[in-house]
Amino acid sequence: MLGRTGVFAVSALVSMSILAVGVPAVQQLMAPADALRADIITLDTLKTFGNLERPTVQFLHDRHTEAVAKKNQDCTVCHLYDKQKGQQSPLYKRLVNTNKKAVMEIYHADCVSCHRETNAANQPSGPVTCGGCHKVTGTFDSSRIPIGMDKSLHYRHTKATDNKCEACHHVFDESSKKLVYVKGKEGTCRYCHGETTVENRISNQAASHLACISCHQKQLAESKDAGPVNCSGCHDPKEQKLIEVVKNVPRMKANQPDVVFVKNMREPTAATTPDTAAQMTRVPFEHKAHEQSNNTCRVCHHADLSACSECHTSSGSDKGKQITLAQAMHQVNSEQSCIGCHTIRQEQPQCAGCHASIELQAKNNTATCQVCHTPPPTDAPAGFSTMDEKQQAVMLLATRRATTGTYALTDVPDKVMIKKLSNQYLGAEMPHRKMVQTLVESSQKNKIAAYFHREDGTLCQGCHHHSPATNKPPQCASCHGQPFDARNPTRPGLMAAYHQQCMECHSAMGLKKPIATDCLACHKKK
Repeated sequence: MLGRTGVFAVSALVSMSILAVGVPAVQQLMAPADALRADIITLDTLKTFGNLERPTVQFLHDRHTEAVAKKNQDCTVCHLYDKQKGQQSPLYKRLVNTNKKAVMEIYHADCVSCHRETNAANQPSGPVTCGGCHKVTGTFDSSRIPIGMDKSLHYRHTKATDNKCEACHHVFDESSKKLVYVKGKEGTCRYCHGETTVENRISNQAASHLACISCHQKQLAESKDAGPVNCSGCHDPKEQKLIEVVKNVPRMKANQPDVVFVKNMREPTAATTPDTAAQMTRVPFEHKAHEQSNNTCRVCHHADLSACSECHTSSGSDKGKQITLAQAMHQVNSEQSCIGCHTIRQEQPQCAGCHASIELQAKNNTATCQVCHTPPPTDAPAGFSTMDEKQQAVMLLATRRATTGTYALTDVPDKVMIKKLSNQYLGAEMPHRKMVQTLVESSQKNKIAAYFHREDGTLCQGCHHHSPATNKPPQCASCHGQPFDARNPTRPGLMAAYHQQCMECHSAMGLKKPIATDCLACHKKK
C-alpha cells in the first residue's frame, strides 16, 4: 500500500466503482484464495444505450493496475487525460460515451488485443473469448466496505494542505457557471453530490474518486507521502484497519457554537413569548460535547451545516420534506434525530440488557423529557428571561444532574435466592450485588446514561420494571402469578417472567454464559 501512514492515508469516501464506467472488459485468471476481493467492478457501461445483450463483466481493477505497473506503465495506459477538466477521464480510452457500437469496439479491440499480446509474451493474461468475460455468475465475491471522511482523516488532510480548505471544498457559482470556494460554506461532498449523477452534477462516487485519486497521484508524482490510488487501499477491511488514526483530534475551526438553543417546536405569535409558545421549554444543546462524541458532523447535519430549524420548521416545509422540527428531534427510527441517536446507543451490549426490555421501552414520563427540555431553575436570578440566549443555555446546562451511582451497597442484597418455583431443580442463586455494581460501572462510563438515569434506583428498574425507584422493590411474584393468569394474557406466569427477563438480558449483553439451554448453569438438581 502506498503511503499507509502518510498524510493522505486514504482517499475520501465511497467505492472505486466509478471506474466501472469504461475500464477494460477482462477477467483475470485467479487462484481460489483470491475469490474475495475489494476491487471488483461491474462493467455495465452499455446499459446507457439500452438493454444488455450479454451478462455484465466482473473486472478486477487492482489486478490490472499491478499488471501495468510491472511493465513500468501507469493509469494513462487505459485512461486518457482530459485537458479541459484537468484530470484523467474515468472512462476507458475515451473522454465521453459516444454510441453503443463505438464503445463496444473500444472494449473488444483494445482489451482482447492486450490479452493476446500478454499471452504471447508467456505472461498471465485474461480471456480472449466472449464467454470468458461475460459470465452469468461472477467468479469473485466482494469484500469491499465503504469508507468515510471522519474527523481524524479530515484533520490529517487539513494539516497536510496547511488549512487550505479550497483544496477540496467548492460550490457552484450560477453567475460564472464555475466551481468556486466560498469561506464558511464548507460542507461534506454528500451535500451536493448524490448517489447518482444528475445532469451536470456527478455522483458522490465519481466526485470523490476523481478528486481524491487525482490529488494522491500528484503527491506521488512529486515524491511526496500520499494516500492510496488503488481500491483495496481504502476499501479492503484489512487495509482499513492499518489506517493511522489521530486519537485527540483538535476541534474543527468553523465558528460553531459551544452551546445553542434548539429553537421552539411551535412558532411564537405576537401574543406569546418564545417559552409560552413552545409545547415544552426550549432545549439547551451542548454542541461542543456532541462534537467530541461523534466522528463526523453528518451525524446530525445530514443535509447541510445550517441550524435544524432552517429545514425542519415548526409546521413543516418542502425543504425539510414536511418533517416538522418536533418530529425531526423525536423520530425513534432516524439516526439524525436526538431520540433516534440515543436509542441506537441503547443497543450497545452494556446498555441493551435493560433497554431491550419491552416494558422499559414503553416507559415515558415528564421527568425523562425534562432531561433535555430543561426547565428554568427555581432559584434563577432576576432577569433570567431577558438574558442573552447563550447565557441562558449555559445556566440551564449547569442545572442538569448526572447520576453516577445507586443506593449504598449496604442496602443492596449481596445474593438473592430465587426458590419459589423449586421443583425439579434447587433454587437459583443470583449474585445480586455484583450485578448491580457492574451496571453502575457501565453507567459511569456513559455520559448519556449518567444524565438519563434520573434516580438512584433507575438501574433497579431494568429488572424491576413496574416498580417505583426504591431500594426495596416488591418481589416478582407480587405481579406474576403461579401459574399463568388467563385473565391477564399479556402478563407471563412467574416461571416465564424469570426466564424471559434473565435470558433476554444475557442475550442482549452478549454474555456467553449461562445459555438458555443449560438449566444447570443457574440451577442445581435436587
